[in-house]
Amino acid sequence: MFQLIELRNNVGIRPSLFKLEQTRAIKEVLNTKLANKVLFPHGLCIALHDILQIGESFSFPGDAGTYTSVLFRYIVFRPFEEEVIIGKVRRSSSDGVWVTLGFFEDIFIPETYLQSPHRFDPEENCWVWEYSDGLETHNLYMDEREEIRFRVVKIEFNDVAKGAASGQDSEELLPMKIIGTISEPGLGLLSWWKEDNI
Repeated sequence: MFQLIELRNNVGIRPSLFKLEQTRAIKEVLNTKLANKVLFPHGLCIALHDILQIGESFSFPGDAGTYTSVLFRYIVFRPFEEEVIIGKVRRSSSDGVWVTLGFFEDIFIPETYLQSPHRFDPEENCWVWEYSDGLETHNLYMDEREEIRFRVVKIEFNDVAKGAASGQDSEELLPMKIIGTISEPGLGLLSWWKEDNI
């Protein structure tokens, strides 16, 4: 789910940070620049892990800051395909279910990847798995904030700047979107698979 990636960047340090020790100033700039941002094709940047190498600093005429080539490792969130993750139902629509992990909310389970047979209940605004045990049918609701286990099908990256210019809607403008499935035994709401519910 979390990966450690190695990056090199020319880090610009503004004069307001000159009072800090150089390594600390570089850490502050890198975390401000990268934390909580999607970096294609790596994933969602979480935090700086460590600095491996700091090169020579240089400046440009007319610019009060300094620039330093830095080799560093950063922690990113990018689950691999087929990984099973537990999140919480954030909201439902007639298209599917949105899931949150708390720090990442752009996880979508399309209607075609839900347990079958299923239906959308517009009054409750949630999906219902119509589970049959052979004797009777049980309506299992997917309520908001319920814990849900899903498998990652794919990860989509989008160029937000290009999408905004072409007029795409906000759901298509997500820089990183995880597509998941719950259409297999053991997947779906955790409450469905407790022993006393079987």
